[in-house]
Amino acid sequence: MTELNAYKEISEVWVLYKDALRNYIFKIVKDHDMANELSHEVLMKVYSSCCSGRPILNIRSWLFQIAYNTCMDHFKRSGKTTELQGDFAEPESSEIFSNASEFVLPLLKLLPKKYSEPLELADIKGLSQQEVADKLNLSLTATKSRVQRARKLLKDQITECVNLEVDPSGQLTAFKVKGSCEALKCYAREKHK
Repeated sequence: MTELNAYKEISEVWVLYKDALRNYIFKIVKDHDMANELSHEVLMKVYSSCCSGRPILNIRSWLFQIAYNTCMDHFKRSGKTTELQGDFAEPESSEIFSNASEFVLPLLKLLPKKYSEPLELADIKGLSQQEVADKLNLSLTATKSRVQRARKLLKDQITECVNLEVDPSGQLTAFKVKGSCEALKCYAREKHK
């Protein structure tokens, strides 16, 4: 559980998630200007909740829920009744999955930068692969190749460092860091200080 209790903490969290939130909002409203406007509204709502004392189980899920609710409020205010195409709820609702997802960034940091950076920008920050290519001065083909390679390398790291248990439908039910994975053991110790 986390409690955001300082504007500095909120600013740091916002920097991590702002691009992914803006892209998520854009998928819902399908208008770049409106997505920018609503992402600012989300930021104001996040700041207004600062120091509320309310514990947050998963900051990412909490932010995406605020973004989703802000989009729905926008549709209500504008009098638009829209049938949303697809499921826009933030998918990481399982506490086990949320806890396991905290280890993705440390494992990603174990990869060579030429692979970790494009994957982080594309899959964690939510940039399109073309945006990643532009940002890193790579061709789109090179970017796609690096993201695919990074996914495989990350999967190998997860297999090497974590014991995963899944149910028959493939849903994560439990995970445990292997004793042989020093990087994740160090991360876990630091996190629980």
